[in-house]
Amino acid sequence: MAVDRVPVLKRCRSLGLDPIYLGIDKKSNRELKRANRKISEYGLQLREKQKAKFIYGVLEKPFRNYYTKAEKMEGQTGENMMILLERRLDNVIFRMGFGRTRRETRQIVDHKHILVNGKCVNIPSYLVKAGDVIEVREKAKSSQRYKDVLEMTGGRLVPAWLDVDQENLKGTVKELPTRDEIDVPVNEMLIVELYSK
Repeated sequence: MAVDRVPVLKRCRSLGLDPIYLGIDKKSNRELKRANRKISEYGLQLREKQKAKFIYGVLEKPFRNYYTKAEKMEGQTGENMMILLERRLDNVIFRMGFGRTRRETRQIVDHKHILVNGKCVNIPSYLVKAGDVIEVREKAKSSQRYKDVLEMTGGRLVPAWLDVDQENLKGTVKELPTRDEIDVPVNEMLIVELYSK
């Protein structure tokens, strides 16, 4: 499996992204030494795509597949794509506060700690639907890992489209998110322009 091994803070600096969107509280002390040259239209579009891929931890081929799927749905392609990315199981668990970062929640899903509607799901890209009940398995609930995670993510704001019971490590998807409820700093229209060339 392909893995992006670029240091997170370095990548955030190059994309002009605040690490807080990835669930990381660290700040980089270094400044990006970039000449004040004008970025082309293509450069801006590419940066937005790289930003979205980096935030959600998706590689190029699956990202392209999300775009193709979003094109076939009714409504605006850019909004549909962001909603599809937001519906990924690893992202939903991150939003619920059961993991510090999306990378950690991806690992939690891979290690079969998550039940969706009572069934074990170990696919991070699984798309949740409205009404899905997501919980941590009984065996894993008592582990120290989740106590530490909940301590750190206790103050994190849970989106309105999710209902979370943090004591029992359980949550429900009340409805699918709208673009207004997704607080990711990505201009999806630039991504659509890039792919529609």
